[in-house]
Amino acid sequence: MQYTQLFNQIDELLTEKEHVIVAIEGNSGAGKSSLAELLRNTYSCNVISMDSFFLRLKQRTQERLSEPGGNIDYERFGSEVLKPLKTRENFVYRPYDCRAMQLTDPVYVEQTRLTVVEGVYSMHPYFTRICFADTSTGDKSTIYDISVFLKVNEDEQLRRLRERNPMLLERFISEWIPMENRYFEHFMISQKSDYVFDG
Repeated sequence: MQYTQLFNQIDELLTEKEHVIVAIEGNSGAGKSSLAELLRNTYSCNVISMDSFFLRLKQRTQERLSEPGGNIDYERFGSEVLKPLKTRENFVYRPYDCRAMQLTDPVYVEQTRLTVVEGVYSMHPYFTRICFADTSTGDKSTIYDISVFLKVNEDEQLRRLRERNPMLLERFISEWIPMENRYFEHFMISQKSDYVFDG
């Protein structure tokens, strides 16, 4: 299994630390959700999806959408999820439903020893800044214990996206994939990841 080294490192860290946080980044259709589900089934861990934190309509200004990675509500994700994760508190967040275009019912999360944050934009540098802003040492280490990037070639990506939801394929091609790629390139996400797998 190509993820053997990843699982071995998670096992090792769980013997050393009380809490381990893993980020799974990568291209749309590369298998991020499948890997996250595999980890959930193996470790009975929490999985937080970045899809729950896309911008609400009132936030989608031209200025915000022009930012690399700006189409995610990184402020809300940072305050509702990452800060409680770092302080080991249980927390509550409200997922954003892109179809209904509104926040849904609150999700209550009790901490597990392993937490997986899954989805594009999970390694946005804003998260490191806010989580370490109050440290006296000025430590700017990543907030994640392990970061994973899943890649997929363009032909296979389009095949999977067409199979998953043909009605949205054109929006992926014209809008979402270019935004993701700009974010990946601007912040050098794959280069900063601990593991890069072909999804």
